Amino acid sequence: MASVHVERTEDGYIARNERGAEVSMGGGDEPGVFTPVELLLAALGGCNIVTVEPLTAKRGHRLVRLAMTVDSEKVEPTRLGPITVTYDVELPEGDEKAAEVFRAVAHRVEENHCTVSNALRNRTEVVLELPV
Repeated sequence: MASVHVERTEDGYIARNERGAEVSMGGGDEPGVFTPVELLLAALGGCNIVTVEPLTAKRGHRLVRLAMTVDSEKVEPTRLGPITVTYDVELPEGDEKAAEVFRAVAHRVEENHCTVSNALRNRTEVVLELPV
């Protein structure tokens, strides 16, 4: 189960999880905060990268550098266009098989193992509960 509490505060909007982590949110013109769309992109990137890294290392190919950029543009006021995940990887020197293993793992993670990718791809239902 995942749960996040979001609230308006004196300083803006905050999302908190049960473990005490916080993320500040706001509009695209406010410094020092994420927009909700940026958080969605971060969730997609985070889901992929935290799954790819240990699976690649488990197969004996610890990557020297593993980073990514996740991009999308609004195609309508409330609709995103395609989301592009671009990896930035530095392979271990002399490890000829690392690139092949990384690509295979990254594809499998995106297609089958990333909960956020699956939620976006399958249009997970959102249930709105309002006070009476």
